[in-house]
Amino acid sequence: MIRLNNVVASYRTGRGSINAVDGVTIEIPDGCILGVAGESGCGKSTLMKVLYGDILSPMTLASGSIEYGFVDRRGAPVTSHTVQQEWFRRVSYVPQSSMNSLNPVIRISQQFIDFPGNDPDKRRVLEQVRAYIGKLGLPAEALDAYPHQLSGGMRQRMMIAMATFFQPELILADEPTTALDVVVQKEILMLLMELQEEMGNTIVLVSHDMGVHYQVTHRMLIMYAAKAVEYGDSDSVFEAPLHPYTRMLISSLPTIGDDRARDGIPGRPPSLWGELRGCRFADRCPFATDRCRVEEPVLVEHRPGHFAACHYAGAEMPSGGVQWQ
Repeated sequence: MIRLNNVVASYRTGRGSINAVDGVTIEIPDGCILGVAGESGCGKSTLMKVLYGDILSPMTLASGSIEYGFVDRRGAPVTSHTVQQEWFRRVSYVPQSSMNSLNPVIRISQQFIDFPGNDPDKRRVLEQVRAYIGKLGLPAEALDAYPHQLSGGMRQRMMIAMATFFQPELILADEPTTALDVVVQKEILMLLMELQEEMGNTIVLVSHDMGVHYQVTHRMLIMYAAKAVEYGDSDSVFEAPLHPYTRMLISSLPTIGDDRARDGIPGRPPSLWGELRGCRFADRCPFATDRCRVEEPVLVEHRPGHFAACHYAGAEMPSGGVQWQ
């Protein structure tokens, strides 16, 4: 079980600090695929960096903590302050634009060999790598190639092979299907699902595409303006969303036989500068009341395992509000 306890991650700027992740508290069960969704700038990638322990200036972990549910070599619990020591072997990261994250002037084989803590016997490592990438449908000859000699899909699969080579307990995948065509996207998603089922590890998957989350995730975290606004089992979130923002995201999904035009969410997220009062979605919400504009909702369990930060979640919307279409 991974526990995030009131995590606040900030960026220092010339104007002061700004919270990109603001008070996120959730528990991620072992052996699940957690999907993280929300508009650009909502804090998804910052949350991933915090989970990975990649906290470099100007970003800081302003407050809160993370418990990973496993111990280090000395038997001490791994926390957000010590997780870097577990990179590659216990925790792996597939970053945004991962196709371009391979070193362009080094052959793929050498990039596997250079993993920290790898077996010093290079021949033995290459034998293990050849056997492993073969299981993932990659030809052994790809190890002798430079990244530019591989297709985008092969580079992405190679990045996933690197991230899973040591069978880590936690894999963080930030937009792993970006810039890939739909056929290759499906192959990559199927690969992640098969690896997760085989290894029984935990995957945290960031994607703008709600269709991707619907296909592969077990649990969903919806973020808006640095806040967690809904969290629960994927089936429950998609079938009966509690937060208006989640409803709007899901309603944007096309369905077979429905050729109606899809409308975007009107307005834009609030600026994170300065003091924010009330619900951050209030100015865009068709159900917002005066209470929403002055009282900030907190993430509350409205159904078993299903949380939402909305004053009217799980109940009839207030009279006078616009009815959901």
